[in-house]
Amino acid sequence: MNHKDLDIWKKSMDLVEEIYALTKSFPDDEKFGLTNQIRRAIVSVPSNIAEGSARKSDKEFIQFLYIALGSLSEVETQYLIAVRLKYSKENTDLEDKISEVRRMIIGMRNYLFKKLSSE
Repeated sequence: MNHKDLDIWKKSMDLVEEIYALTKSFPDDEKFGLTNQIRRAIVSVPSNIAEGSARKSDKEFIQFLYIALGSLSEVETQYLIAVRLKYSKENTDLEDKISEVRRMIIGMRNYLFKKLSSE
């Protein structure tokens, strides 16, 4: 299956757009700090989903899903830092979307685990 057909990839791409829009309002002196860090982390999520889905085995895909999950946790932490530093207001819609992508990654991982154990 092509990664572009995966809902998990599509939702994570939507999240990339949201994080980029959010970081536009960060202070200029954060351009090479928090802004760069959160953008790199969010880009890593759909990138790892795409790379994992292109691999030859489900076991490899699972490994890339773990990386995507780690990057998503980074994004969530960096977003919370931005809120604490008052670079952003709390955004429950964004928080819900992060949670939704997390659930989807875990769901895909669990599906692949079950598939592997039944082989």
